[in-house]
Amino acid sequence: MRNALLLACPVLVWVITALQILFMLLAFRGWRRTGQPLYLLTALIALGIGYDALILSLGTVLRDGPALAALSRLRYVAHGALIPLLFPICAYALDLRQPWKTAVWILTGALMAAGMAGGFATVLELREVAGLVRYASGDATPGWARAVSSILSYGAVIPLIIAGVAVWIRQKTPLLFLSGFLMFAFSALGPASGNFDLIFFISMFGEVCMVLCLLLYARRRATV
Repeated sequence: MRNALLLACPVLVWVITALQILFMLLAFRGWRRTGQPLYLLTALIALGIGYDALILSLGTVLRDGPALAALSRLRYVAHGALIPLLFPICAYALDLRQPWKTAVWILTGALMAAGMAGGFATVLELREVAGLVRYASGDATPGWARAVSSILSYGAVIPLIIAGVAVWIRQKTPLLFLSGFLMFAFSALGPASGNFDLIFFISMFGEVCMVLCLLLYARRRATV
C-alpha cells in the first residue's frame, strides 16, 4: 500500500486540486442561482481546501525557496480562516433559530481569528516525500498554535458528524453525516496505517469526500 501511495502522490495531488476547484465553482454557481447559504459556505470551504491542495501540488515542481514558503504560510492562514465555516453549515442544516445562529456565528468568528493567528504563528519546516516538497508545522511551533490547529482539524468535524446524524433522522439524508465521517475516517487512516509522513496526502481524499457531500447536501436543500 505504501509503495502505491508514494507512486501515486505526485499525480493525484493535482487531480485532487482540480476536483476541489471544480467543487468550488459548482458551489459558487449554485449560490448565485439560488442564494442558498449552504452553497456559499461550501464554496468558501472548497476555496480554502482547494488552495491548500494547490500549494501542495506546486511542491512537485517547485523547490525550497521564498515563493513556496510564502505561499505555504498563506495556506495555513487560509485553512485557519475558512475551516471554522463548518460550524454555521451545521447551524443552517439543523435550521437553528436566529439567537442560536448568532451564537454559532460569534463562535465561528472567534475560531477564524484564532485559526489565522495560529497560521501566522506556525513555524514552517521543510519536508519532502514522494518527490513532493512542502512546508509543514515544525517542532518549534507554539503549543497553543498546535492546539488551535487540532481543534480546527478534528473539533470542527465532530460537530459535523453529530449534526449529520440529526439531519439523517429528520431529513432522511446521510450526506451531512458522510461529509464529517469520511473526513474523520481518512484523517485517522494515516496514523492507523503507520504512514505518518503521508497523513497530509491520505487526508486529502477525506477532504474530497467531505466537500463533495457538502455540495450534494446543499443541492438537495436547494431543491426541496
